[in-house]
Amino acid sequence: MRNPDVVIIGAGQAGLAMSRSLTAQGVDHVVLERGRIGERWYSERWKSLHLLTTNAMSALPGLAQDGDPDAFMSATAFAAYLESYAQKIDAPVFSGVEVTKVELAAGNYRVTTSTGQWLSRSIIIATGACDTPYRPAMASTLAPSILQISPTDYWDPDDFPKGAVLVVGASSTGVQLAEELHSSGRPVTLAVGDHTRMPRRYRGRDIYAWMETAGILDEPPQKGGDLSAARRQPSSQLVGRPDRRDLNLGTLSRRGVRLVGRLAAMDSGKASFSGDLERTTSASHTRMVRLLDRIDACIESRGLEAPDADWAAREPFLAAGEPCTIDLQQSRIRTVVWATGYVRRYPWLKVPVFDGHGEIVHRGGVTAAPGLFVLGLTFLRRRRSQFISGCGIDAAEIAGDVRSYLDQAARKAA
Repeated sequence: MRNPDVVIIGAGQAGLAMSRSLTAQGVDHVVLERGRIGERWYSERWKSLHLLTTNAMSALPGLAQDGDPDAFMSATAFAAYLESYAQKIDAPVFSGVEVTKVELAAGNYRVTTSTGQWLSRSIIIATGACDTPYRPAMASTLAPSILQISPTDYWDPDDFPKGAVLVVGASSTGVQLAEELHSSGRPVTLAVGDHTRMPRRYRGRDIYAWMETAGILDEPPQKGGDLSAARRQPSSQLVGRPDRRDLNLGTLSRRGVRLVGRLAAMDSGKASFSGDLERTTSASHTRMVRLLDRIDACIESRGLEAPDADWAAREPFLAAGEPCTIDLQQSRIRTVVWATGYVRRYPWLKVPVFDGHGEIVHRGGVTAAPGLFVLGLTFLRRRRSQFISGCGIDAAEIAGDVRSYLDQAARKAA
């Protein structure tokens, strides 16, 4: 059994950024990864996926991205970038090591893995926000003849049987898969819940670049009011592609994708949808206009050079839809895609730090359990926390907290 000061669980962008920051703090640590470095980017992302942030916002500290700063990397290219990053920072990664239990042991943490045990004074959980695809309980009522698939299991349309598809969820993943499946010749119905419409580019720049300039990405979660509500915000309807085009409900509808309201129930092969489509599209439009107004105000107050506001970007798309029920068999729907987001699951963590939903309770990545930290979650310390660039910023700050905890523990033991 090796006894490093810190064990980091997960070797994605969050875990590697933390490794670099701990090295800078002079902290002895290891990084345990169940698969390869960046495993999820290799095995749980579909073929055509590109990052939603530009290269300029997709780099970790100490290794800039090559090429056009306004371009978007593919998922596999980013996985390769993570491997290069691990080599550059000489991260002490142990690949193919699955963590099966983390428990308290006489003031330390015992980490049981598929290859043995480790004992450390501190644990950093860096397994990310996109852990386990969420499926509602109603999914269990579907007949076995209907293929159910999550985005982590999808590669390309050839994975699907011929026939129509129901995509549930209209944030970034849902709209991208709906478009790709429709382009493959399959009729697609998209069940729309809460979502955030956003233009890819606005006034000559990428929307995230403007959000960074305006300080929006660095806002703390508390500024938005209720913290749990801020962390549940739906992701944006964006796509990262060379043509930098928008992808939203309006473009999908014009191409022939059928839009319905939120999926309300499934029973005996029938899917029922609520009549809230007009409400959700109206709320999404309001959020977008509020964001664009903040960017416009920033440009004007700072006297920044930018093209005039493109008012076409503010054109509302307000879809109406009455409650309806679809017989999946009669509609020839043979596949349901659950683009319904993710939940975090920590069956191996035997430390009492959970809320009633199984999520780790923390404040800025610091839990109530001494020496137990978390990194890479949505709105961890700021709006950009879930972005790649945000991981590096959060990691540097939390590494300081880890160093302080270790020093304090050493003084108490002396």
